[in-house]
Amino acid sequence: MFHVIQKILKYPRVTVKYPKGPIEASHIVGKPAIDTSLCKQCGQCAARCPSSAITPIGNTSQLGINYDQCIFCFLCQEICPSNAVIEMAEFELAQKSRTSLRVKSLLEKKEISSKEEQSDRAIAKNSSNLMDLQETNEELGHRLEKAILKKFGRSLQIREVDSGSCNGCDYEINSSGNPYNDIERFGVHFVASPRHADMLLVTGTATRNMEQALLKTYEATPAPKLVVAVGACACSGGIFQDSYATKNGIDSLIPVDVYIPGCPPRPRAIIYGILKAINQMK
Repeated sequence: MFHVIQKILKYPRVTVKYPKGPIEASHIVGKPAIDTSLCKQCGQCAARCPSSAITPIGNTSQLGINYDQCIFCFLCQEICPSNAVIEMAEFELAQKSRTSLRVKSLLEKKEISSKEEQSDRAIAKNSSNLMDLQETNEELGHRLEKAILKKFGRSLQIREVDSGSCNGCDYEINSSGNPYNDIERFGVHFVASPRHADMLLVTGTATRNMEQALLKTYEATPAPKLVVAVGACACSGGIFQDSYATKNGIDSLIPVDVYIPGCPPRPRAIIYGILKAINQMK
Protein backbone atom coordinates (compact mmCIF):
# COMPACT_ATOMS: atom_id res chain seq x y z
CA MET A 1 0.00 0.00 0.00
CA PHE A 2 2.87 2.32 0.84
CA HIS A 3 4.43 1.76 -2.59
CA VAL A 4 1.11 2.52 -4.32
CA ILE A 5 0.76 5.84 -2.48
CA GLN A 6 4.40 6.62 -3.24
CA LYS A 7 3.80 6.11 -6.96
CA ILE A 8 0.68 8.30 -6.89
CA LEU A 9 2.67 11.12 -5.32
CA LYS A 10 5.71 10.65 -7.55
CA TYR A 11 4.01 10.53 -10.94
CA PRO A 12 1.53 13.23 -12.02
CA ARG A 13 -1.65 12.60 -13.97
CA VAL A 14 -0.71 11.79 -17.57
CA THR A 15 -4.13 11.45 -19.22
CA VAL A 16 -4.90 14.28 -21.65
CA LYS A 17 -8.08 16.30 -21.19
CA TYR A 18 -9.06 16.05 -24.85
CA PRO A 19 -11.83 16.25 -25.96
CA LYS A 20 -13.05 17.91 -22.75
CA GLY A 21 -10.31 20.50 -22.99
CA PRO A 22 -7.86 21.88 -25.57
CA ILE A 23 -4.47 20.32 -26.15
CA GLU A 24 -1.14 21.82 -27.09
CA ALA A 25 -1.13 21.49 -30.87
CA SER A 26 2.13 23.19 -31.82
CA HIS A 27 3.94 19.83 -32.03
CA ILE A 28 1.20 18.03 -33.95
CA VAL A 29 1.75 17.15 -37.60
CA GLY A 30 -1.67 17.36 -39.19
CA LYS A 31 -2.69 17.60 -42.81
CA PRO A 32 -1.02 19.36 -45.75
CA ALA A 33 -2.93 22.21 -47.38
CA ILE A 34 -2.24 24.15 -50.57
CA ASP A 35 -2.05 27.94 -50.36
CA THR A 36 -3.82 29.00 -53.54
CA SER A 37 -2.18 32.44 -53.48
CA LEU A 38 1.31 30.90 -53.74
CA CYS A 39 0.61 27.88 -55.93
CA LYS A 40 1.97 28.21 -59.49
CA GLN A 41 0.18 25.09 -60.78
CA CYS A 42 3.49 23.59 -61.89
CA GLY A 43 2.20 20.10 -61.12
CA GLN A 44 5.37 18.79 -59.49
CA CYS A 45 3.53 17.83 -56.31
CA ALA A 46 0.84 15.94 -58.24
CA ALA A 47 3.45 14.08 -60.28
CA ARG A 48 5.33 12.94 -57.19
CA CYS A 49 2.34 12.16 -54.93
CA PRO A 50 2.60 8.41 -54.11
CA SER A 51 -1.15 8.00 -53.64
CA SER A 52 -2.30 10.32 -56.47
CA ALA A 53 -4.13 12.45 -53.92
CA ILE A 54 -3.35 15.81 -55.57
CA THR A 55 -5.69 16.60 -58.43
CA PRO A 56 -7.15 19.67 -60.20
CA ILE A 57 -10.19 21.25 -58.60
CA GLY A 58 -13.05 20.81 -61.06
CA ASN A 59 -12.22 22.15 -64.50
CA THR A 60 -9.63 24.62 -63.19
CA SER A 61 -5.84 24.35 -63.12
CA GLN A 62 -5.79 24.93 -59.36
CA LEU A 63 -4.65 21.86 -57.44
CA GLY A 64 -6.31 20.37 -54.38
CA ILE A 65 -5.79 17.42 -52.07
CA ASN A 66 -8.10 14.43 -51.69
CA TYR A 67 -7.67 13.71 -48.00
CA ASP A 68 -9.29 10.29 -48.26
CA GLN A 69 -6.28 9.28 -50.39
CA CYS A 70 -3.56 11.41 -48.81
CA ILE A 71 -1.01 9.49 -46.71
CA PHE A 72 0.34 12.67 -45.08
CA CYS A 73 3.91 11.98 -46.23
CA PHE A 74 4.48 15.72 -46.96
CA LEU A 75 6.53 14.93 -50.05
CA CYS A 76 4.48 17.65 -51.76
CA GLN A 77 5.78 20.18 -49.25
CA GLU A 78 9.37 19.09 -49.78
CA ILE A 79 9.36 19.43 -53.57
CA CYS A 80 7.09 22.48 -53.99
CA PRO A 81 9.29 25.22 -55.54
CA SER A 82 6.97 28.03 -54.40
CA ASN A 83 6.44 26.79 -50.82
CA ALA A 84 2.71 26.69 -51.42
CA VAL A 85 2.06 23.58 -49.32
CA ILE A 86 1.31 24.38 -45.69
CA GLU A 87 1.73 21.97 -42.80
CA MET A 88 -1.27 22.31 -40.50
CA ALA A 89 -1.81 21.04 -36.97
CA GLU A 90 -5.40 20.05 -37.70
CA PHE A 91 -6.25 16.48 -36.77
CA GLU A 92 -10.05 16.52 -36.36
CA LEU A 93 -10.57 15.42 -39.96
CA ALA A 94 -13.23 12.71 -39.67
CA GLN A 95 -16.20 13.17 -42.00
CA LYS A 96 -19.52 11.39 -42.39
CA SER A 97 -19.22 11.46 -46.18
CA ARG A 98 -16.20 10.49 -48.25
CA THR A 99 -16.98 13.26 -50.72
CA SER A 100 -16.39 15.78 -47.91
CA LEU A 101 -12.74 14.74 -47.96
CA ARG A 102 -12.35 15.39 -51.68
CA VAL A 103 -10.95 18.51 -53.37
CA LYS A 104 -14.31 20.20 -53.70
CA SER A 105 -14.25 20.94 -49.96
CA LEU A 106 -10.58 22.03 -49.86
CA LEU A 107 -9.92 24.72 -47.27
CA GLU A 108 -8.54 27.89 -48.79
CA LYS A 109 -6.06 30.13 -47.03
CA LYS A 110 -8.72 32.51 -45.72
CA GLU A 111 -10.61 29.57 -44.21
CA ILE A 112 -7.50 28.20 -42.53
CA SER A 113 -7.31 31.26 -40.30
CA SER A 114 -11.06 31.43 -39.66
CA LYS A 115 -11.86 31.29 -35.94
CA GLU A 116 -15.24 29.73 -36.68
CA GLU A 117 -13.63 26.84 -38.51
CA GLN A 118 -10.95 26.44 -35.85
CA SER A 119 -13.36 26.37 -32.92
CA ASP A 120 -15.74 23.98 -34.63
CA ARG A 121 -13.44 21.72 -36.60
CA ALA A 122 -9.83 21.71 -35.46
CA ILE A 123 -7.02 22.73 -33.18
CA ALA A 124 -4.61 24.65 -35.42
CA LYS A 125 -1.34 26.44 -34.86
CA ASN A 126 -2.78 29.86 -35.61
CA SER A 127 -5.83 29.59 -33.36
CA SER A 128 -6.32 32.91 -31.56
CA ASN A 129 -9.33 32.20 -29.33
CA LEU A 130 -8.47 29.45 -26.84
CA MET A 131 -11.46 30.22 -24.64
CA ASP A 132 -13.92 29.46 -27.45
CA LEU A 133 -11.87 26.42 -28.39
CA GLN A 134 -11.93 25.12 -24.82
CA GLU A 135 -15.68 25.55 -24.59
CA THR A 136 -16.16 23.73 -27.88
CA ASN A 137 -14.04 20.75 -26.83
CA GLU A 138 -15.71 20.72 -23.42
CA GLU A 139 -19.00 20.29 -25.25
CA LEU A 140 -17.51 17.52 -27.40
CA GLY A 141 -16.47 15.55 -24.33
CA HIS A 142 -19.84 15.94 -22.64
CA ARG A 143 -21.64 15.07 -25.86
CA LEU A 144 -19.60 11.89 -26.23
CA GLU A 145 -20.43 10.65 -22.74
CA LYS A 146 -24.06 11.72 -22.89
CA ALA A 147 -24.60 10.33 -26.40
CA ILE A 148 -23.24 6.91 -25.41
CA LEU A 149 -25.38 6.78 -22.27
CA LYS A 150 -28.51 8.08 -24.01
CA LYS A 151 -28.35 5.95 -27.14
CA PHE A 152 -27.02 2.74 -25.62
CA GLY A 153 -27.90 2.97 -21.93
CA ARG A 154 -24.47 1.46 -21.25
CA SER A 155 -20.91 1.56 -22.57
CA LEU A 156 -20.13 1.58 -26.30
CA GLN A 157 -18.79 -1.79 -27.47
CA ILE A 158 -16.28 -1.65 -30.35
CA ARG A 159 -14.80 -4.44 -32.44
CA GLU A 160 -11.59 -3.55 -34.27
CA VAL A 161 -11.21 -5.26 -37.66
CA ASP A 162 -7.96 -5.46 -39.62
CA SER A 163 -8.94 -6.07 -43.24
CA GLY A 164 -5.37 -6.07 -44.54
CA SER A 165 -3.39 -3.17 -43.10
CA CYS A 166 0.27 -2.48 -42.34
CA ASN A 167 -0.78 -2.33 -38.66
CA GLY A 168 0.02 1.39 -38.36
CA CYS A 169 -3.63 2.31 -37.78
CA ASP A 170 -4.03 -0.66 -35.45
CA TYR A 171 -1.18 0.62 -33.29
CA GLU A 172 -2.91 4.00 -33.05
CA ILE A 173 -6.20 2.37 -32.07
CA ASN A 174 -4.34 0.47 -29.35
CA SER A 175 -2.79 3.75 -28.23
CA SER A 176 -6.24 5.28 -27.77
CA GLY A 177 -6.68 2.96 -24.79
CA ASN A 178 -3.38 3.67 -23.08
CA PRO A 179 -3.19 5.81 -19.89
CA TYR A 180 -2.31 8.91 -21.93
CA ASN A 181 -5.47 8.92 -24.11
CA ASP A 182 -7.64 6.57 -22.03
CA ILE A 183 -10.68 6.24 -24.31
CA GLU A 184 -12.40 4.05 -21.71
CA ARG A 185 -13.05 7.12 -19.55
CA PHE A 186 -15.82 7.95 -22.03
CA GLY A 187 -17.52 4.59 -21.67
CA VAL A 188 -15.87 3.00 -24.72
CA HIS A 189 -14.77 -0.64 -24.56
CA PHE A 190 -13.26 -3.02 -27.11
CA VAL A 191 -14.74 -6.52 -27.41
CA ALA A 192 -13.44 -9.76 -28.88
CA SER A 193 -16.55 -10.71 -30.87
CA PRO A 194 -18.57 -8.75 -33.44
CA ARG A 195 -21.72 -10.27 -31.90
CA HIS A 196 -21.13 -8.09 -28.85
CA ALA A 197 -20.22 -4.94 -30.80
CA ASP A 198 -22.12 -1.75 -31.55
CA MET A 199 -19.41 -0.35 -33.81
CA LEU A 200 -16.70 -1.69 -36.12
CA LEU A 201 -13.39 0.17 -36.42
CA VAL A 202 -12.01 -1.10 -39.74
CA THR A 203 -8.42 -0.67 -40.87
CA GLY A 204 -6.74 -1.84 -44.07
CA THR A 205 -7.63 -2.02 -47.73
CA ALA A 206 -9.97 -5.04 -47.63
CA THR A 207 -7.63 -7.39 -49.46
CA ARG A 208 -9.02 -10.27 -51.50
CA ASN A 209 -8.21 -12.73 -48.73
CA MET A 210 -10.01 -10.58 -46.15
CA GLU A 211 -13.15 -9.67 -48.10
CA GLN A 212 -15.24 -12.57 -46.81
CA ALA A 213 -13.94 -12.10 -43.28
CA LEU A 214 -14.99 -8.43 -43.31
CA LEU A 215 -18.42 -9.22 -44.75
CA LYS A 216 -19.05 -11.98 -42.20
CA THR A 217 -17.93 -9.72 -39.37
CA TYR A 218 -20.35 -7.01 -40.52
CA GLU A 219 -23.20 -9.52 -40.84
CA ALA A 220 -22.53 -10.85 -37.34
CA THR A 221 -22.68 -7.37 -35.81
CA PRO A 222 -26.09 -6.48 -34.35
CA ALA A 223 -27.80 -3.14 -34.99
CA PRO A 224 -26.96 -0.28 -35.15
CA LYS A 225 -23.91 -1.68 -37.08
CA LEU A 226 -21.90 1.55 -36.97
CA VAL A 227 -18.82 1.36 -39.21
CA VAL A 228 -15.82 3.69 -39.02
CA ALA A 229 -13.10 3.51 -41.70
CA VAL A 230 -9.76 4.25 -40.06
CA GLY A 231 -6.88 5.46 -42.22
CA ALA A 232 -6.31 6.19 -45.90
CA CYS A 233 -6.33 2.49 -46.86
CA ALA A 234 -9.78 1.91 -45.40
CA CYS A 235 -11.09 5.20 -46.80
CA SER A 236 -9.87 4.88 -50.40
CA GLY A 237 -7.25 2.15 -50.72
CA GLY A 238 -4.43 4.62 -50.07
CA ILE A 239 -1.23 3.78 -51.93
CA PHE A 240 -2.66 0.35 -52.75
CA GLN A 241 -5.67 1.62 -54.70
CA ASP A 242 -6.42 0.16 -58.12
CA SER A 243 -4.49 -2.98 -57.21
CA TYR A 244 -5.70 -6.43 -58.27
CA ALA A 245 -5.41 -7.58 -54.65
CA THR A 246 -7.32 -4.82 -52.84
CA LYS A 247 -10.47 -2.74 -52.83
CA ASN A 248 -10.51 1.03 -53.22
CA GLY A 249 -11.91 1.57 -49.76
CA ILE A 250 -14.05 -0.67 -47.58
CA ASP A 251 -17.22 1.16 -48.64
CA SER A 252 -17.16 -0.99 -51.77
CA LEU A 253 -18.05 -3.93 -49.50
CA ILE A 254 -19.93 -2.52 -46.49
CA PRO A 255 -21.61 0.81 -45.69
CA VAL A 256 -19.42 3.31 -43.83
CA ASP A 257 -20.75 5.88 -41.35
CA VAL A 258 -17.57 7.91 -40.75
CA TYR A 259 -14.23 8.20 -42.57
CA ILE A 260 -11.07 9.06 -40.61
CA PRO A 261 -8.24 10.04 -42.99
CA GLY A 262 -4.57 9.75 -42.12
CA CYS A 263 -1.65 7.38 -42.44
CA PRO A 264 -2.11 6.63 -39.66
CA PRO A 265 -4.58 8.95 -37.88
CA ARG A 266 -3.53 9.83 -34.35
CA PRO A 267 -5.53 8.44 -31.39
CA ARG A 268 -7.33 11.74 -30.77
CA ALA A 269 -8.42 11.84 -34.42
CA ILE A 270 -9.89 8.36 -33.90
CA ILE A 271 -11.71 9.51 -30.75
CA TYR A 272 -13.14 12.43 -32.72
CA GLY A 273 -14.32 10.06 -35.46
CA ILE A 274 -16.05 7.80 -32.93
CA LEU A 275 -17.89 10.85 -31.59
CA LYS A 276 -19.02 11.74 -35.12
CA ALA A 277 -20.38 8.24 -35.68
CA ILE A 278 -22.35 8.25 -32.43
CA ASN A 279 -23.82 11.68 -33.05
CA GLN A 280 -25.23 10.70 -36.43
CA MET A 281 -27.22 7.82 -34.95
CA LYS A 282 -30.97 8.30 -35.15
